Amino acid sequence: MTALAVTGATLARVLRDRTALFFMVLLPVAIIVVIGVTVSGFDQFRVGLVPASRSGPVASELASDLQDAPGLKARTYDTADDARTALRRAELDAVVVMPNGLDADVRAGRSVAVRVLVEPSGSAGHGAVSSVSAVVAEHAARLQAARFAGEETGTSFDDALTLARGAERAASPIAVRSETVNGRSEFLPLGYSYSTPTMLVLFVFINALAGGAAIVQTRRTGVYARALAAPVTARTLVFGETIAHLLLAVLQSLLIVGIGALAFDVEWGDPLAAGVLVTVWALVGTGAGVLAGALFRTPEQVHAIGPALGIGMGMLGGCMWPLAVVPGWLRSAGHTVPQAWAVDAWTTLLSRDGDLAAILRDVGVLAAFATALLTLASLSLRHRLTTGAGT
Repeated sequence: MTALAVTGATLARVLRDRTALFFMVLLPVAIIVVIGVTVSGFDQFRVGLVPASRSGPVASELASDLQDAPGLKARTYDTADDARTALRRAELDAVVVMPNGLDADVRAGRSVAVRVLVEPSGSAGHGAVSSVSAVVAEHAARLQAARFAGEETGTSFDDALTLARGAERAASPIAVRSETVNGRSEFLPLGYSYSTPTMLVLFVFINALAGGAAIVQTRRTGVYARALAAPVTARTLVFGETIAHLLLAVLQSLLIVGIGALAFDVEWGDPLAAGVLVTVWALVGTGAGVLAGALFRTPEQVHAIGPALGIGMGMLGGCMWPLAVVPGWLRSAGHTVPQAWAVDAWTTLLSRDGDLAAILRDVGVLAAFATALLTLASLSLRHRLTTGAGT
């Protein structure tokens, strides 16, 4: 029996296990979706729109502009009472009440006020008012241009408004872009770009730990003992199991990367750097999983302790929340586990457009973790096989 035969047998056994496939594929994707939806939209103000009872094309266009504004997350309510209730429940940052007779007032040249309701104690409401005011001002400028054109040329207001829209689309607006010189973001991007890399770090490690139960089960059923009775060395068995668990970790990583890119539009940064980071992290998980398989005595111990240990390390290492928001002593404690260095590397790639050179220190630390874990795992499993007859 060769090491590749051991690898193939282990892969076939794991891939036939529906429970293992659930934890490898479905559960990570489900949590990525939940966390991605939860943390998305923090850069947008939640605004409720109350349409006017008599709405014309001008009012409809203003409502459409508010819904399409990048800084607003608008939702339409049937009545003002429903919108006020949502505002009191902190479900909204502001409520925009569209005025009745907006179209008639605009055509008559009268001034129109758009009411914006906010909670006095809410700090987000004032920011929402500024964003709404910017959209309303842009819409008013278009109407003023149409009215001026109509007065000067004698055309109807609707025709002049059509010309104003066309001129606005044809004009090349001046883009304003703010950039902090030598700025460094300490956070991953919001939404799925936050949840996908952190869940990759979390679940690859947890599933690798849980995969150690397969090694324990194989030991207890005497498979290793029978293999050692043949002309197969303990080193061959250890190498075959290590390669199998490494391939499983890489496979799960590639699945999460692919799903994140195709389904959630996650940008993984520099391809070479991302590939190296995924591979090194898979090695870290492999070392932890094989070590668990060598140290624990029963599969139940692995299932009870492994996930809890992985979640605890993930929390400490910044998979649940950014380490930039915790006290300095906790941040230092977090960097005693490999998860923190992996999340730091992903933050550099996704938030700072880093390359392989930018994450070289993080990758180096992770490589040291992987080397230590793999060495300890190989020695422990080999010792277990040679001294305990594979049990």
